[in-house]
Amino acid sequence: MTGGHIHHHNNERRVAWAAAITGLFMLGEIAGGILSGSLALLADAGHMFADFVALAMAWAAFRIARRPANWRHSFGFDRFQILVAFINGLSLFAIAGWIIFEAAARFSAPHEIMGETMLAVAVAGLAVNIAAFAILTGADRENLNVRAAAVHVMGDLLGSAAAIIAAIVIVLTGWVAADPLLSLLVALIILRSAWLIVKKSGHILLEGAPDGLDSRTVAEDLAGHIPEIAEIHHVHAWSITQERPMMTLHARLSLPAGAPAARSSEIVAAIKHRLAERFGVTHATVELEHDDEC
Repeated sequence: MTGGHIHHHNNERRVAWAAAITGLFMLGEIAGGILSGSLALLADAGHMFADFVALAMAWAAFRIARRPANWRHSFGFDRFQILVAFINGLSLFAIAGWIIFEAAARFSAPHEIMGETMLAVAVAGLAVNIAAFAILTGADRENLNVRAAAVHVMGDLLGSAAAIIAAIVIVLTGWVAADPLLSLLVALIILRSAWLIVKKSGHILLEGAPDGLDSRTVAEDLAGHIPEIAEIHHVHAWSITQERPMMTLHARLSLPAGAPAARSSEIVAAIKHRLAERFGVTHATVELEHDDEC
């Protein structure tokens, strides 16, 4: 089993465990939120439900990504992970919007809250979220699908922490506004995380250049390291996933069209070696042009 497959299997297994414990506790948190009357708990339960769906989708994405490439999907199914990450990011916006809407309603019409019940459920929720986050920490955090799942769980963890603080304030002072106030804080944190995930996954889906890869730098670097290159142009760089950068380019050589084919093959190999060594691009298509062809 290759290193990539080992990482993939580890990611899949850890996401599955995180989904299982999140889904099981979500039911208890919904009941606790209803019994205590706490928006913070219900908001956290709603977020936990979204987490469960997000983690289940992330797990499914890893399963689907295993499928081999075929004539209709020549690059395989790895990109499905990015699509799921994008959907998960959008769902975070929806969750944050719901929390903000409910919090505004609670400020205008406060509800009675059972602080002790709220505190007990929130503490249990925090423990579950810490466990789920610890499980995901052992996965590949550079994988965007894992990152999106971890952001969901981190938002839940913060929601549980906010619910604990709100419950303590309510028990000690009776100030029920602490509940929607801290819910708003969690919503703002979720919005920031959602934006980062949507921005990153959207960039990949739109065939944007991989992070840290500037086509102008590529052209200059190749021309500076391979003497036979007169010009690099038509450079296109994108990613299937953040771990699979791709590139196509045209290289105009200062060699006549009748130059030995072996020499052209050597130059292509040198270009691909330099792209892998300097820019981490291991899949590149190189089109050669000669001076007397232009």
